[in-house]
Amino acid sequence: MKALEHVKRFDMLKAPKRQNFFLRILAWILSFPDVWKHRAKINKINMDGLRPPYILLNTHMAFLDFKVATAAIFPHRANNIVAIDGFIGREGLLRHVGCICKRKFTNDAVLTRHLFKVVKKNKDILIIYPEARYSLVGTNAVLPESLGKLVKLLKVPVVVLRMHGHYLNSPFWNLKDRNIPVEADMTQVITQEDVNTLHHTEINARINDAFKYDEYQWQKDNDVKINYEDNAKGLHKVLYQCPNCMTEYRMQSGGRRLWCEHCHKEWEMDDLGQLHAVEGETEFSHIPDWYEFERANVRAEIEAGTYHFSDDVIVDALPNAKGFIRIGTAR
Repeated sequence: MKALEHVKRFDMLKAPKRQNFFLRILAWILSFPDVWKHRAKINKINMDGLRPPYILLNTHMAFLDFKVATAAIFPHRANNIVAIDGFIGREGLLRHVGCICKRKFTNDAVLTRHLFKVVKKNKDILIIYPEARYSLVGTNAVLPESLGKLVKLLKVPVVVLRMHGHYLNSPFWNLKDRNIPVEADMTQVITQEDVNTLHHTEINARINDAFKYDEYQWQKDNDVKINYEDNAKGLHKVLYQCPNCMTEYRMQSGGRRLWCEHCHKEWEMDDLGQLHAVEGETEFSHIPDWYEFERANVRAEIEAGTYHFSDDVIVDALPNAKGFIRIGTAR
């Protein structure tokens, strides 16, 4: 670790700033054009009379999430928890706009202290994206069980902002903007009274129920047609196993097609995001079902003790917001 001996570390102890007034105006200027472009509709449920401070838990599908969240809480200010790699090259700007740095997958007592300041001293909105990454196939991820305990600790109401259409508009495996209409449900799921009376497991259950979504089902139910010519390009990054021959990592995609280079079976995606085999049986018309089939196969391999991966890797460290530093290699 000699490469890091004299490197200045990221100051995780630095207290979060309240969102700068002028930068808040800039955030509105940068957010609302895209919100209007996508004809975003925000449905507010059980929100009457609720004012900051509160925790806003957002689903996470695309960069558009941040812009719709800005519109949803308008004109109030907020602090966002952001992973440290998001600070690279722009730490000063993100701190002044109210972002709080977090290293992923680590217990962080200092962060908890920062969150107290946001909701107790500053009495602002605390925004968290608890899925911690973009949705892979337009369905919700497993949420941390500690969420309920955090709510009990901070003792403020909880609102869930569940987006619809953001994944379909620009899935992470093909970020081209399809310019489709989007909407969001902004629901107070835990009131102040609930915080005081419910057990943390009950709070978790409510949050998890509010977080359930399926973008492809929403598309079908709402007849949202997407005629983008490359709508399936990149889909093989998540649908990597052929359900016909069971071969892994020989899938490819382009245009509106998905195919296996081993057995040569092909599927086409229609305007409603459904898959259809060009010939023979359509194993999975619903994309999330294909993905769950892959997950089940991996789980079976792990339980059988046959799942294994080994390779040479390059190891980088991120001690601060200046960028990654090469440490060496590992196996």
